[in-house]
Amino acid sequence: MSAQARAFPKDYIERGFERCREFGIDPSQVHSLRILGEEELRERLARKRELIVAAEPFISHLYDFLKGSDFFAILTDEEGCILSLIGDEGILREAFAMRMVPGAFMDERSIGTNAMGTALAEGMPVQVSGDEHFIRAYHRWTCSGAPIRDAEGRIIGSLDLTGNSENVHQHTLGMVVAAVNAIEKTLVLGCKNEALKSTKRFVETLIDSIQAGIVSVNLEGEILSVNSWALGMFGFGNQEMIGRRVGAFLQNWGEIRMACVSGGDFQNKDVLVDVRANKLYFNLTCYPIIGENAEPTGVILVFKDVRKVRKHANEILGRRALYTFDKIIGGSRPIVEAIEFAKKVADCRSTILISGESGTGKEIFAQAIQNASSRCEEAFVVLNCGAIPRTLIESELFGYADGAFTGAKRGGQAGKFEIADGGTIFLDEIGEMPLEMQTRLLRVIEEGTVMRVGDSRDIPVDVRIIAATNKDLKAEVALGNFRMDLFYRLNVLPLFLPPLRECKQDIPLLFDYYMNKISKKLNKKPVQVSAEYLEQLVAYEWPGNIRELENMIELLISSERLPALPGVRRSESLLSGLPRPKAMATSLEDSERQVISEALTACAGNISLAAKRLGIGRNTLYRKLERYGIECPIVEHGSVVEQPREKAVS
Repeated sequence: MSAQARAFPKDYIERGFERCREFGIDPSQVHSLRILGEEELRERLARKRELIVAAEPFISHLYDFLKGSDFFAILTDEEGCILSLIGDEGILREAFAMRMVPGAFMDERSIGTNAMGTALAEGMPVQVSGDEHFIRAYHRWTCSGAPIRDAEGRIIGSLDLTGNSENVHQHTLGMVVAAVNAIEKTLVLGCKNEALKSTKRFVETLIDSIQAGIVSVNLEGEILSVNSWALGMFGFGNQEMIGRRVGAFLQNWGEIRMACVSGGDFQNKDVLVDVRANKLYFNLTCYPIIGENAEPTGVILVFKDVRKVRKHANEILGRRALYTFDKIIGGSRPIVEAIEFAKKVADCRSTILISGESGTGKEIFAQAIQNASSRCEEAFVVLNCGAIPRTLIESELFGYADGAFTGAKRGGQAGKFEIADGGTIFLDEIGEMPLEMQTRLLRVIEEGTVMRVGDSRDIPVDVRIIAATNKDLKAEVALGNFRMDLFYRLNVLPLFLPPLRECKQDIPLLFDYYMNKISKKLNKKPVQVSAEYLEQLVAYEWPGNIRELENMIELLISSERLPALPGVRRSESLLSGLPRPKAMATSLEDSERQVISEALTACAGNISLAAKRLGIGRNTLYRKLERYGIECPIVEHGSVVEQPREKAVS
């Protein structure tokens, strides 16, 4: 008997142990003695559909509250047969290894004392922890369970929360009991429509506590009731919603009605909702309201905005990681070691800090880590902390509420953390983040919640953070530019990317890769260079690392001239097979300045044509004109007069 059991005697444990001995339970047993086959389980789930449907939103809400704390919730029928379970991946994997799966029986006769079986046997809520389980394999768990009763008081199932034994807490049992009470009320309300009137206040309070938009409609699609979350999602007041036809803004209403009337289902589907000319995505699950004659009389619509955010991130904004580890070019020892370490930590929950000089491929590594993790199907959101004005970075990261400031979007706007919920956020140039924002970022990491600007509501987010910097953050901490506590929160898994000068054997591989890639992009043939020039590429120090090499190759392909490398001797033999330049440039920048000037002259100063000729965008060309101090003429083409911009934004 555990220390806790000795301090607080539990008579039901002693009675349960006596029953187990009478049943002949072997303490060394691991799996339940009774597990249904696939066909038997399908039939049982069909018979228990009403209980499963009634319990699902409350079990999901219970799990959302405990997500990340290594707990899982189990729903059984009156015999202890598992109908459904939901929980954190790691602890579920342990449970599945012990065959705690749908169809397995958790009654005492099948698996000894446990919160589900003992609650069913005793007819009351119980908590069973550690060696209070009769079988030793279950000593790792702490379980809190309570029986579920129908309107006549008959036990029809049980609800359980199971976690590691060191996480035992009496409050867990209280949460289970509260959820069971809500499920029992819902069962009564679903069976008898008249009971809805007398418990209206209770139902409104209950559904308002669930973080999902819940809307009830009759079979004609007329809205009968909504909870506060639905009002916030759609941006309507209660009086505007009641009586409105749901088909006016929900395109799938006809399909939903047909599914409910015919006995089908409409579960976890992304739907488009047209509200005030705004198109919003939600995840929708629908349940038929069954009348006393066993016929559907209406529909419960449950909207969740989590999927909306992910769909917005993944599909509308294209927030997906593209690179994988097999696309990282390099065979030198420093790169191979960096790749191997990144692979090992890819599926960890801890934060990663990637450090290295500019141009070493920090974002490529971050994308590869994302694609090697269990979050690979979720959003990958990038934020460059050095490229966003200080006045905007807060709303970019955390979003803002409706009316938070002048010009704020109606209904508010999700921030990067909300968009990345379930996935990964990549914070590039983290060393440039303002100190006041560092405090808020630290809070997100510690508490797993964000608060929008102008709002008082904490929004839970499940986001893996990968940060990157080309600065020495320890030095920045010493200078007072970066918080020490945030540095250690970010630097849990440090990954250093070596500069290109330390990986010289990779330069020929990178040269060939980018030559083929860029020539295809520009629709030009790859340029052949002499072995002597390739040797000079290897000898060069590459202060701009891989990004500088890539830019040099693009210039080479575009101009069909060999750029000179600063500090590296030129030789006429390097120009074999290539046009001789009119005037040799003395550096890579001189070569680029010369090519741009020639393109402008050839295009009579037309920016659009010159940019197209160079294979770059107009904005990129404007930035280079400003950088090199090249005068941009005013040129008429057709009916349009092309004016130089006031200033290019880098």
